Amino acid sequence: MPLYLHSPGDGDSQSHLPQYLARAGLTVWSLGGGLSVTEHEPETQIMPRLAVLASAAIFFASFAVAEAKPTINQPAPDFSGTTASGETLNLDDLEGQTVVLEWTNHQCPFVSKHYGAGNMQALQQEMTEQGIVWLQVISSAPGRQGFVEGPEALALNEARDALPSDIVLDPEGTIGRAYAARTTPHMYIIDPEGTLVYMGGIDSIASANPADISEATNYVREAMAALAAGESVPNSVTRAYGCTIKYAPGS
Repeated sequence: MPLYLHSPGDGDSQSHLPQYLARAGLTVWSLGGGLSVTEHEPETQIMPRLAVLASAAIFFASFAVAEAKPTINQPAPDFSGTTASGETLNLDDLEGQTVVLEWTNHQCPFVSKHYGAGNMQALQQEMTEQGIVWLQVISSAPGRQGFVEGPEALALNEARDALPSDIVLDPEGTIGRAYAARTTPHMYIIDPEGTLVYMGGIDSIASANPADISEATNYVREAMAALAAGESVPNSVTRAYGCTIKYAPGS
């Protein structure tokens, strides 16, 4: 008897479900956005199998919740993290302030493009002088490209004259996953009410060539200008470009 399950999540959650159902004598095939589950036992065994499927549906739903993606004009995902100086930083503590999140990896050529040209530092200074909180977030896992401990992160910023308000270390990838951050750089803006108003690339030209910076539309500056004018952000979701974030395998 074929039965069907559908998940709004991605393939990560589906990859765990076949192993779970196999213990109950069920075979699973992928069918587009869902899964086809075929019963191998006689009809008298269907009800016990349906109990397994009900448990599987709960299992599946838990992944969907865990993989919920951030949404523009909705509350930004809350987080608590450790800064490079060893202090605890909670997003809730920044209520009433505009916050920029910048995912970064100092070994990524796309990040080097903006820091090597002084573009990121200029933007950080421009924003922090307006009272905006600028947080670098490092989600590289230990042993992977871009991973640094707190002292090294601070030294890197000093060497390149970076001017963020703080650096949040996220080696487990918890904050990065909550924001569905994919690349370095990947930019997010949270307004004083805690609403996510922008997510995407730093600018409109997806390249590692510093010469393109002057020709590109800087989406962070554009979004901030709109907020200052009391207007909606014109390009609230854009394509982030850069190096993939080096999350811990299986995280």
